[in-house]
Amino acid sequence: MKIEAKLLLFLGLFFGAMCAVYWTWSLENAGGVMMFSGMLLCFLPGSYYLWWSRRMKARPEDNPNATQESGAGFVGTFPGSSIFPFVLGMGAFFVVLALVFGIWLLVPGFALAIWALLGGTSEGRRGGNR
Repeated sequence: MKIEAKLLLFLGLFFGAMCAVYWTWSLENAGGVMMFSGMLLCFLPGSYYLWWSRRMKARPEDNPNATQESGAGFVGTFPGSSIFPFVLGMGAFFVVLALVFGIWLLVPGFALAIWALLGGTSEGRRGGNR
């Protein structure tokens, strides 16, 4: 995870420098805010990956002297199929619809989002349907 963290943190620094230059010279707010958001969107997962890379053992991908054989074997598990990403998307859809059609759509939107978050978390902790 160190490689991913370094890449994302470098991109965050790049967007931060470009944001400072762009915002100073162009005096235009929309592009500066978008670059600032891009900087934050790089720093958030980059710092998370850096935090985790210091707490977990090194992967074969992180070792510059690793051979192909060191990466062989058990790769990991992938989540099974689940309905909860779709439910979360529908909840977000209803929340956005509440901005257009009325605040009453927040109730089903938040209910679906909370259900999806709780269901996805509990499903992920027990390993999904088997």
